[in-house]
Amino acid sequence: MRRLPLTKACMPNTAQTPVLFISHGAPTFALEPGKLGPQLKALGAQLTGVRAVLVVSPHWQTRGVAVSSTAAPETIYDFGGFASALYDLEYPAAGAPEIAEQVARRLADAGYATSLDKFRGLDHGAWVPLFHLLPEANIPVFQVSMPYDLNTEQAVQLGRALAPLRAQGVLIVASGSMTHNLGEFRRGVAAGDHYAQEFSTWVRTAVLANAVQPVIRYRSEAPHAERAHPTEEHFLPLLVAMGAQVEGDAAQWLDGGIEHGMLSMDSFVWGMTPTASSAAH
Repeated sequence: MRRLPLTKACMPNTAQTPVLFISHGAPTFALEPGKLGPQLKALGAQLTGVRAVLVVSPHWQTRGVAVSSTAAPETIYDFGGFASALYDLEYPAAGAPEIAEQVARRLADAGYATSLDKFRGLDHGAWVPLFHLLPEANIPVFQVSMPYDLNTEQAVQLGRALAPLRAQGVLIVASGSMTHNLGEFRRGVAAGDHYAQEFSTWVRTAVLANAVQPVIRYRSEAPHAERAHPTEEHFLPLLVAMGAQVEGDAAQWLDGGIEHGMLSMDSFVWGMTPTASSAAH
């Protein structure tokens, strides 16, 4: 599959809501949209028929799977040391307690140890990308946690368990990061060190070819995998998104560029149906 531009001619598949993997980057992405922010805004403007947004974020990990059923989730500032303007931002979307309860039952029926959290707010893995994707905050949002012991194959299985929700108007947003090395984020990388780009290119090629198994085995197959992800929690949402695909989905690449020399913002969307005019671009 080749890259397709997200233009006004690319519209959501009316039978299914799309599924997204978004690199949410640093919390400052909320104030510094870079290359990815405008693309998310354009994509969000095309969405129709979305009843609720389900976010899977590495910033909420639990034993088993928890589902947030908060009616009015607070904006969580789960970070420190940034400019005060970042802490003034709010994402005042309503929650979706009834849908959350249905999702919890679905996951329990699928064999997951599942619980409801009636107090959980939206962590920055959720609200920061939604700040660009759905800036009006006018669609209810809830989160599904990542189990502490989740691995790549299990992440795909979790996505498969969530996939049927797309036919019910639930937009699945898997929020993570294409690369995530916090030590290098603080120290910086040497000029001419292109490891993040090489890793991102490998992943992009696999995703656009729908090569799920190589992505599951990325740790041993992708170049610079352990350097790009010293820990796996920010990569696993990509596998959740890949697992949430349905028949007929086409993957599209959002070129987010490289921030700080090592933070790839590449993202993907599945289930946006291109018209003949856009496919010709």
